[in-house]
This record gives sequence, structure tokens and C-alpha cells, in this order.
Amino acid sequence: MQNFIQEKQDLLDAKGRLKTPGYSTKEEWNYERNDIKASAFRIKEWDYYYFGNDHFGVALTIADNSYMGLISASFMDFDTPFEHTKSKVIPFTFGKFALPPSADTGETVYQGKKAEMSFHVEENERHIRCHFQEFYQKKPLILDVKLTDMPHDRMCIATPFKEDRKAFYYNQKINLMHAEGYVQMGEKSYTLDDSPLNMGLLDWGRGVWPYKNTWYWSSLNTVLSDGRKFGFNLGYGFGDPTYATENVLFVNGIADKLTEVEFEIPKKQDGAFDYLSPWKITSPDGRLDLTFTPILNRAAKMKVLMLSSDQNQVFGSFQGKVILASGEEVTLEKAVGFAERVSNKW
Repeated sequence: MQNFIQEKQDLLDAKGRLKTPGYSTKEEWNYERNDIKASAFRIKEWDYYYFGNDHFGVALTIADNSYMGLISASFMDFDTPFEHTKSKVIPFTFGKFALPPSADTGETVYQGKKAEMSFHVEENERHIRCHFQEFYQKKPLILDVKLTDMPHDRMCIATPFKEDRKAFYYNQKINLMHAEGYVQMGEKSYTLDDSPLNMGLLDWGRGVWPYKNTWYWSSLNTVLSDGRKFGFNLGYGFGDPTYATENVLFVNGIADKLTEVEFEIPKKQDGAFDYLSPWKITSPDGRLDLTFTPILNRAAKMKVLMLSSDQNQVFGSFQGKVILASGEEVTLEKAVGFAERVSNKW
């Protein structure tokens, strides 16, 4: 079942439970952190931006996971290939980052001695700034980028978790925004000009999570041979998909809903995932048949006492076919995006 939400409403009821699970193409749910009735340790909030083109990409995160905050920056060069990530952990934030309750207003800011990061949201623009000292080889990462051309539709989803009635995931993903500005990584400078190939996305997450979870996520922004902007958001593992999935195609900013998808990651002889071999991403209804050829893996592992995270965000190119709801077949050839598998105990 795909429960399509088309009117404004509160996200949670008086008991802190998700009122109306489903999906939307606009921000229809009203989120308030103070409405949550679950343990404060379980609350997770983040703003994640990714922008770039077929040659390089940058990912920035400001997250308040209650028992810890996270400031993270990643730079990827797809031509070399090369990637580097630097993160800063701040213990026991418990909402002190004051992330906005809406994806469409407010400012998310972190100011520290060695890192400054801000995401400022206005009606038709998202202004992203970062100055991360000693990011790589003692040189800073400095950037100033604006995301414009807000698409008509986005992916919004509110899903419960079967194992805990007070657990939920409220997520918005906005694809196909135009990115323009500059990035300086050490001695190298990168420019995002007015080319339509320079695009960005937002992953805006608010929720109460169970202790153990594994998710799959893939995203793409590209330009088709006929000039149309095309993108997708694919994924699962973010709660109970009974009411909706987050699988959506975007053509010139208009959503085209999918149902289920499946990520097939090859394995090595010892049973471990072989993340740098080609993946398959398909749908049971035949509307999606993609091969994902990896370029690099932005892998990160962490284990501290009872907490752990195993992240494999793989960047690469998509080849294959996608069938729109109209019946039109879209062919992708070496369109650069990413696909990931993340397993957390948090």
C-alpha cells in the first residue's frame, strides 16, 4: 500500500506515536521535537547535503544524535579517484544543535575552534558554507555554495518501526537542485558554474530509531541526452514499508512514484560484501533495471562500547533502463551517483 498524504497535519499524536504514516511530495507533516515521548537517547536528527558533478562531489553533515553530535565533511574526486572524510564528534548534545523543525526554513549552524559549517535556508535558495581546518594534509576545506532551482516535488516519508510504537522516521529528500559556488580543498580549487550538470541534494532526517538497524540508499542527479533533468531516490530499511516506500523518480522536478526496489551487492568467497564490484538495483515490477559500477567507496567503521557503525557509501555510475509511469523508457549511461549500505547499533 502507498498511503499518499495531501494535507497538512501534526506528525505525532499525544502519546508520541506517528499519526498518519505514508508519503508525500511536499512537506505535509509538522515536526516538533518536544512532542516525542520516547527516550531522549533514541532521538536522531540530521541535515545532510551532497553536491557536485561527474568529476567531484562534496558531502556535509550536521547531526544531533542526542548522546553525540556529528560534524562531517567528505570530498570525492571521481577522476583520480580519491576521497577523504574528516569528522568531529561532540558528546551529549541532546538537541543543543537546535536543528530546524522544517526542511524549508531556518538555519543549521555549527561553530567550533577547527570547524565551521552552516546551512541557511530561504524560500528559493539554500546557502551552504564550510571552513574545516586541517582537513587534508594540514590544509583546510573551504567552500561557499548556493543551491537554487527548487524542484516542484520531493520525497517525504513518515514511517513507523514495528519493534517500537514510539519509534518513527520522518525524512525528506530533495533532488535536482542547481549548485553554484566554489570549493577549495588544500591547494586545489573547484568551481561549480551555471552548467546544468552541477546539482545537489538534501537528506533531511528526524526520528526516533531502534538500537539496531540496517538501511540501503541510492541517489542520482543527472541530465538526460534530451536536456531533461533526471534523478531518483531509492532505498529501504528506514522503518516499516507497509504504508509507503521512499522510491521515487524525478523528471524535471516532478515525482514519479515507484513501489519496491532491491539492491543486489555481490559477495566475496568469504561471504563479505564486495562493494567495489558492480551492483544490481532492480524492481519486481520491471520498471527499474540498473547496473551500478563503483568508482570509490567512502567507507567508515566505528565501534565504542555498545555503539557501532559500518558505513559503505559507494560512488559510481549507473547504466540501464528506467520506465516512467507514462510507459516511456529512459536509458542511463554512465550517470554518476551513489549507493550505500549502512548498519548501525546506535
